[in-house]
Amino acid sequence: MQQRPLVGEPLALDLVDTRWDGGDQLADPDGVTAWLAEHGYNTGSAAALREARAALRAALEQGDREPLNAVLARGARTPVLRADGPGEEVRVDPEWRAAWDAAVDYLALLGGRPDRIRRCARPTCVLWFHDISRNGTRRWCSMEVCGNRAKAGRYYARSRRS
Repeated sequence: MQQRPLVGEPLALDLVDTRWDGGDQLADPDGVTAWLAEHGYNTGSAAALREARAALRAALEQGDREPLNAVLARGARTPVLRADGPGEEVRVDPEWRAAWDAAVDYLALLGGRPDRIRRCARPTCVLWFHDISRNGTRRWCSMEVCGNRAKAGRYYARSRRS
C-alpha cells in the first residue's frame, strides 16, 4: 500500500485525500482498515467511505450538495437529557459512522472559515487542505512536494530564458 502524501487534515479532508495522483487508499482492504484505525474507528464500510469521499469531492469541486446530503441522511443527532446533564445521541449504522462523521466534519469546517478550505495550487494535484496558518496564505498541500515542484519549475523557466 502506498503512503498518502498528505495526512493530519480534518476528518472530511483527510477522507478526500485518500485518493491522490497515482494512489487510492480505499481501493485496498488493508488501506481501508488502516484509515479507519487511524481515526479511531473499529468498523466501517469501504463502500460507505468511497461514497462519502465522492460526495465530499462533488461538494468541494462542483458545489453539488445532493450527494453529501444523501450521506448525511444516513444518521441523526438527537438532543437528550442525561443524569449528568444535556447531551446528544447519534444514530447511524456502524458501517456508515466514519463516512457520516466525515460529512458532518465538512459542515463544521464550512461553519468556521470556509475560505480556508483549499485545493493545492499545483494544477495537477488533487489534494485538499485546511489552511490554519496565521495569515491564511498557504497555497500547497505540502511545501516539501508540491511547493518545491512549483519553485523548481519557476527556476527552470527562468534559467531557460537567460
